[in-house]
Amino acid sequence: MKLLLSLLLLTCSLSLTARQSETPGVQSIYYSGAGTRQTLIVGLGGSEGGNAWSSDRWKPVRDRFLEQGYHFLALGYFRCKGAPDTLNRISLNQVHDAIRKAAGMHKVIIIGGSRGGDLALLLAAHFPDINGVVAIVPSHVAFPGHTQHFTTSAWQYNNEELPFVPVNEAAVPFLMKGDLRGAFSAMLQDSLATEKAAIPVENINGPVLLLSATMDEICPSTYMCGKMMERLQAHRFRYPYEHIPVQGRHSAPLQEFDSIFRFLDQYCR
Repeated sequence: MKLLLSLLLLTCSLSLTARQSETPGVQSIYYSGAGTRQTLIVGLGGSEGGNAWSSDRWKPVRDRFLEQGYHFLALGYFRCKGAPDTLNRISLNQVHDAIRKAAGMHKVIIIGGSRGGDLALLLAAHFPDINGVVAIVPSHVAFPGHTQHFTTSAWQYNNEELPFVPVNEAAVPFLMKGDLRGAFSAMLQDSLATEKAAIPVENINGPVLLLSATMDEICPSTYMCGKMMERLQAHRFRYPYEHIPVQGRHSAPLQEFDSIFRFLDQYCR
């Protein structure tokens, strides 16, 4: 009976600590943990939009962070209240400003999935006050925004679009039949654009964990994570970095949070 009462009190305390902040261009919902860890986990969703980490679906994982003493910030950067409607020219500066407003003196670790993984890596590569990244099925380059003609970048920094890998002729047949992995693979054949659009992961100021899906139907995530590992090795990256290829489709790495918690406990306290 005492154990049940304790669990009920803990659940109530976790659910009552959420607060929403006014942050231009970004929806910010902050969950304060009861522990003493001086680390803020920032959660970014993917191309589905909205504020994924504030949803009921992600509450069990979010609460697990809180139970382990972390603080948590769920960010929505498009298709939610106060944010742009489309994943297009999203401002890294506005997302970073929202993080800094919540972080205070805490260390900051960003966790992002899919396009949110791209954003997590880009933020950490451009802002040295980000202390580590966990990127789940991310890209190693910037891709176009999700507009009708794919002619703009998904991201911008200091009010300038970041270079991106464009949709080329080779990708069109794959797009027409709904084969996203084929389209992304065809786009990556543009070696010049790929080089210009590469995320400078070597600039990240902390540990990096990459998780990919070996049978990813959305993008060649294992290949792209491998390219980032090669880049980190070539630059003699001074922080711990690891790539975990997970057997399965695009969502398979979402079952690997035990590995994520082990990495955080080892390198990101």
